[in-house]
Amino acid sequence: MGFEGRRKGKFKVARKFIEKMKKSQEEVRAVLEKAQKEMKRYVDRKQEKAEEYKIRDLVLLSIKDLKWQMVERRSKKLTK
Repeated sequence: MGFEGRRKGKFKVARKFIEKMKKSQEEVRAVLEKAQKEMKRYVDRKQEKAEEYKIRDLVLLSIKDLKWQMVERRSKKLTK
């Protein structure tokens, strides 16, 4: 009577399955990391460096599309 621990022979198939799944998971993780790095490299290649603006910098504002959006509440400052 009492507690009889798990039998090692009974779970051989389960252990093999677990090890196979862990190995598959590691392979998939490696492939996904490689794909992620390639995608990042491709996107970064086409990326342009953005300009950094500071407070009080003068910038030009295009109001080409702004006029039509502000028909009812026109701001003379922006739509002259």
